[in-house]
Amino acid sequence: MNYLPLFADVKQRVVLVVGGGEVATRKIDLLLRAGADVHVVAKSLAEPLLSKHQAGQVHWLAQEFSPEQVDKVFLVIAATDDVALNAAVSKAAQQRYRLVNVVDDQPKCSFIFPSIVDRSPLVVAISSGGQAPVLARLLREKLEALLPASLGDMARVAGEWRDRVKERFHSMRARRQFWERLFNSPFADQIAAGQQTVAEETLRQQLDQPQQVQGDVALVGAGPGDAGLLTLRGLQLIQLADVVLYDHLVSPEVLELVRRDAEKICVGKRASAHSLTQGEINHLLFTLASSGKRVVRLKGGDPFIFGRGGEEVQYLAKAGIPFQIVPGITAAAGVTAYAGIPLTHRDYAQSVLFITGHCRPDGEAIDWSTLARGRQTLAIYMGTVKAAEISQQLIAHGRAPDTPVAVISRGTRADQSVNIGTLAQLEALAHQAPTPALLVIGEVVALHHQLAWFGLQAQETGQTGRSALVNLA
Repeated sequence: MNYLPLFADVKQRVVLVVGGGEVATRKIDLLLRAGADVHVVAKSLAEPLLSKHQAGQVHWLAQEFSPEQVDKVFLVIAATDDVALNAAVSKAAQQRYRLVNVVDDQPKCSFIFPSIVDRSPLVVAISSGGQAPVLARLLREKLEALLPASLGDMARVAGEWRDRVKERFHSMRARRQFWERLFNSPFADQIAAGQQTVAEETLRQQLDQPQQVQGDVALVGAGPGDAGLLTLRGLQLIQLADVVLYDHLVSPEVLELVRRDAEKICVGKRASAHSLTQGEINHLLFTLASSGKRVVRLKGGDPFIFGRGGEEVQYLAKAGIPFQIVPGITAAAGVTAYAGIPLTHRDYAQSVLFITGHCRPDGEAIDWSTLARGRQTLAIYMGTVKAAEISQQLIAHGRAPDTPVAVISRGTRADQSVNIGTLAQLEALAHQAPTPALLVIGEVVALHHQLAWFGLQAQETGQTGRSALVNLA
């Protein structure tokens, strides 16, 4: 380890910055965020820095540097493009046993600035010891995406309760176990949802009755397949979960992102082939959460669009189980985008309908006359089995047989395929399509040939006329 990582308290301490340009301004912005008393030596100040001086945020000490300026300061930073001046600042600081940083000149530094992920009061610092600063910044960007913004609020609340926890638990081991249990409880989700009063009540209950741990459930939309389309919040939750219940439509790439030691349970969900009934899934969610586990119900696409998410959270709400919903990119939006088919376009379609090809046997009859209207896009989930009926009914109710259609199989995945044809050919297109597949019917399908950008190109199966996106109930 070439550098000892330290966090310095610079509040109301004098920090000398030599330089008044863009680089110096960036360093001063960081120092001001930490509460430092910044003194600047520079011939002139860049406009943002001059404004700070005029507002009384920084003190313009002098235009010329002299070694005596270092005598009564806490830290020194040299941020000029004058190599000789930077060397003189470094020498003066080190002779007076002051820590000094010379920007972009590591040998003259006694301390360096790390890349920072700021979730104050929680701060993460990353450094390559000056060897690969770009790599350190890239790692910071990854951590920025992974660490929830609510971590700072969690740390602040924990700090406010720290003394009371010490009074309750006298050993360091017991305190550590308490905090680990708390941070992996609904407390974290309540803070993330802005429910601080509820979160503090959860903290108080666990402090009074530390063995009673309440689990919770998160319904998370996994998106249409490409792991890159999983939301940031979804990624955070599947990496915190004790148990993940997932459907067949969740891609292996997304499942790879689940925490390694989490239990993964496949609960099926394919047309006419469920490994568990919906009632059994509901009961399993209740049982796992009641035992104190953090449960993620991971669903392909979005939980509330043909995913029965509404039914599951109704059950949880009635049972008194805390839950949250994390939306996902539904197949109609993600798959069509990867196929280069816009759902709406002012020259082709002013509306889009999402429909499922499977409905309850006792459900209402389909309003085919509404679905058959022109200049709208139909996006049909799970529609390949009923493709013949869909085609026949739409044509019978006035949709042109040459309306463009697309059958998009395994959309957003590496083996995505797009078959283009007409409404009259829909049955044949669907019959040969791998699943999962989305049917799109409407004029916008004609844009595929201009806008296709991902994976395999469409295979021409017939005349491409107007097209739309279809989902059948």
